[in-house]
Amino acid sequence: MDVLALEAKTGNAGDSDKKSSSRPKPKPPKKAKRIVYFEVEIVDLKTKEKLLLLDKVEPTATVLDIKALFHKSYPNWYPARQSLRLDAKGKCLRDEEILQTLPVGTTASFYFSDLGPQLTWGTVFLTECVGPLIIYLMFYFHLPFIYSPKYDFTSSKHWVVHLACMCHSFHYIKRILETMFVHRISHGTMPLRNIFKNCGYYWCTAAWMAYYINHPLYTTPYYGQQQVNTGLYIFLFCQVGNFSIHVALRNLKQPGSKVKKIPYPTKNPFTWMFWLVSCPNYTYELGTWIGFTLMTQCVPVAFFTIVGFIQMTVWAKGKHYGYLKEYRDYPTLRSSILPFIL
Repeated sequence: MDVLALEAKTGNAGDSDKKSSSRPKPKPPKKAKRIVYFEVEIVDLKTKEKLLLLDKVEPTATVLDIKALFHKSYPNWYPARQSLRLDAKGKCLRDEEILQTLPVGTTASFYFSDLGPQLTWGTVFLTECVGPLIIYLMFYFHLPFIYSPKYDFTSSKHWVVHLACMCHSFHYIKRILETMFVHRISHGTMPLRNIFKNCGYYWCTAAWMAYYINHPLYTTPYYGQQQVNTGLYIFLFCQVGNFSIHVALRNLKQPGSKVKKIPYPTKNPFTWMFWLVSCPNYTYELGTWIGFTLMTQCVPVAFFTIVGFIQMTVWAKGKHYGYLKEYRDYPTLRSSILPFIL
């Protein structure tokens, strides 16, 4: 019995030795990857003077991160005011570009240029809309020094003049509210000097059309009330359509997300224009001003409509070709702004 027990113990010990020898040896810990830091030199584009040398910049740093580091040394040049490029004659780098993906070595040179004071796009849009709204009302109420003194603070006898003021005011109040509560405006900026050009156009054309529509000698449309009503219906229909498209575009993109999606029609019938055009918001905007032109039968309004159509066509074509380039499955039936035409 003792011999058998001893053999059994010996056998068990041998089995345990085999099991322990068959166990895989623990892997040695992985060595931490060595991070290769970059050395970034920022040079003035005009003078070629070295402005700053950044040492140990992480390879995953973005252009925006580099701008922020540069801003710490030069507080007057905030990131939106900076333009950085790899070549003196090259294109400006985008904020989201990553340092290690750029065609540079571990020592990178960036050329800096000052873009000047900047304004956010929200401020630009609000300024563009508030001006025409106030200017038109100044002419509507016949403020002094606009028309003959005998017409100061008088009211027009034509109903279409009052209707035109309501429609014009409604349009720009709508745009202001959309800018504040509907549009997801990017954090991009525009040079301060450009606002004078943008606002100058909108403000001057608003004054031009308001002067004639509210003039004491203004004549009503040739076809009378029927023409006014037709223009009003087109105006209101397109305003609702324009607002519907803006809401649909807002819902397409989540807050803070940079993921782009193809816009498609929703249950709202006004969004069905997406089946035919890439930018139905411009289509409805064009219809709005066509209706206003028909309602007022005013040459300055027609001029504003034509110029606006040309500009919106340029924007729509740019977005349309951008969609075609980015999405292989983009609907081929769509046009840019006018169904089957343009």
